[in-house]
Amino acid sequence: MTEIARPPAASGQRGVRLSRGARRTQLLGAARDVFAAQGYHAAAMDDIADRAGVSKPVLYQHFPSKLELYRALLTTYADELLGRLRSALEETSNNEQRLRGAISAYFDFVASEGQAFRLVFESDLRSEPEMAAVLDRALSQCIDVVADAVTTDAGLDRERARLLAVGLVGLSQVTAQYWLDSAQAVPREEAVELMCRLAWRGLGHFPMIHD
Repeated sequence: MTEIARPPAASGQRGVRLSRGARRTQLLGAARDVFAAQGYHAAAMDDIADRAGVSKPVLYQHFPSKLELYRALLTTYADELLGRLRSALEETSNNEQRLRGAISAYFDFVASEGQAFRLVFESDLRSEPEMAAVLDRALSQCIDVVADAVTTDAGLDRERARLLAVGLVGLSQVTAQYWLDSAQAVPREEAVELMCRLAWRGLGHFPMIHD
């Protein structure tokens, strides 16, 4: 999982030598800020280079086009969310706690990476086939991770487990997004608890074969 730090002010960055990996991370952080503020179409590579404190040729050395930069950004954050979700499901065998961890993964992602969440779930490039493929892959992988747990623990066939997983992922994503948009009026812990109680009321009635 790659953590993208917010780039420092541009004035102190020009001329600073970084490793290729560190420079890429810095450029992705700058791109996140610019894309989140302006949207893809209004953002310019000049703006991103200025935000990162580098020349435009340096930016193009890492990302030959704005579309490729945006795709790299979406892929990075989609993978981060997937990693959070997978870790939450693997760290315990208690199914109620796993449910809580899965829902928390979305709220934690929103709380720490609100701008990234908007890029992933509110992208203005969903009509672009390459971007749609990245986003569809991310959603499908999240559903698969949850479906694997449901299939194993509830003894359901794959299609029924995946349908339940779609509902759980949708619940987590939509409520986390609403929580972010509503200025976090409900404390995060309380919001997660409310959603867990709602979801467990349903899942708790399935016979968990490993409990």
